Parts: sequence; structure tokens; C-alpha cells
Amino acid sequence: MAEQQVQPLHNEKHANTKIQNGINIEFMKSQHLVPVVAHEFARIANEFPMAFVKNNESGQFQAVALFGLEPGENLFIQDDKWTAAFAPMSMTRYPLGLVKHPEADQFGIVIDEASPLVSEETGNALFENGEETEYLKRRKEALVSFIEFSQVTEAFTKYLADKELLVAQTLTVEIKGEKKDINGIYLVDEKKLNSLSDEEFLDLRKRGYLAPIYSFLTSTHQVARLARLKAAKA
Repeated sequence: MAEQQVQPLHNEKHANTKIQNGINIEFMKSQHLVPVVAHEFARIANEFPMAFVKNNESGQFQAVALFGLEPGENLFIQDDKWTAAFAPMSMTRYPLGLVKHPEADQFGIVIDEASPLVSEETGNALFENGEETEYLKRRKEALVSFIEFSQVTEAFTKYLADKELLVAQTLTVEIKGEKKDINGIYLVDEKKLNSLSDEEFLDLRKRGYLAPIYSFLTSTHQVARLARLKAAKA
């Protein structure tokens, strides 16, 4: 796989650079989960199961969408094409990214020049006469939104963890008559959710957390879809 060549975006250096919309297929082929933000839970629940994974070093939880039943497996890429109807924001922002300047509280845009989506021939121009195009402005807004959404999702996830609403679970799927366990994931504890006091429940509602919680719970049914895709591939 080609190494990334991440460079700061510059109106002179990238005067003729164009970007095609799409995802980093080569990289995604081996990703069985990606980070997701609460703002897209409802759409993700129609396509993929979600879970929380725990960072053993920091003890922090992160919301993810599952694309495979084991590490290195992405069941939604077939013949080098993304087959799902939706791709999470963490995937669609590529080949652009935001980096925070160490001194100032500002972000700069970077671009992966090695990406197959980047060329001077085809795609959407980033600059015209040295000025940012409407396309680049929209992409920039999406990058900033993603950072903001990530922060909101972190607060949401921390709240669930603090209230002990996340529980380690093993999901069992059946593939061609054989049972397979998915370990190391955390789900929302439905029993605990239902036993919250009226006051706590109202707090969840006021914070706007109920909708993403219910989307998350619904998404678990998509595990069966992963099992069907895996069986079809086998």
C-alpha cells in the first residue's frame, strides 16, 4: 500500500490540484471498524451495527461502526468498490484533514498527495485564481463540523460511561450453521437504561442524548447483516 504523503494545503502549491469524491479503498479494505459521531447514528443504524470500544491505555470509550466480524475484514468493499449506501464522516473527509497548530488555537488543512483521489486531471478544483473554490469551502466546513461533532460525541460517550450505561458484551452470530463470537465491545445496557430514575431520564432527554441512544440500540440488529455478507463471501 502506498505511503501517505500528507502536506499542508497551499493555494500556490496546489493551484491545479483536483479531488474526486470517494473513500480510501486501499486503506479501508482492512478496517473492520471506524469512529463515528453521534450526529450520524440514525443513518448508520440503517446500514451497520455500532459498538463502543475501550482504549486500554486511557480508559476512554469511542463509538464505532462495525464493517466486519474480525480485525482486518471489511465486508462492505467488494471488487474495490464501497457497497453500502452510506459512509461515515470519518471516511468521507479523506484525502483532506485538519491539524491543530501547536501554538495557536487554529486549524490548518492538510492533503494526502499520494491519494488516488488526488490529481491535476480529474475531480473538483480546490483553487481558482488563488482563491478557494466553493467546493473547497464546503469540504472545509465539513472538516470543522467533524471536529465539533467528535467533541460532542466524546461528551456523550463519557456521560454514558459515567452513568455506567456501557456494558462489555459478546455478540454471537451464526454463519453457515457455525456460531461466532465478537468480543471486546461495549453496548448500551438496556436494562440499566430502563431502570433510570425519571430525573435521570429527563436529563438524558434535555441533553439530546435519547435519539442517539435509541439509534445505537437499533443498529445492533445489523450484526445479522454482517453475518449474511460473510456467509455470502465464504
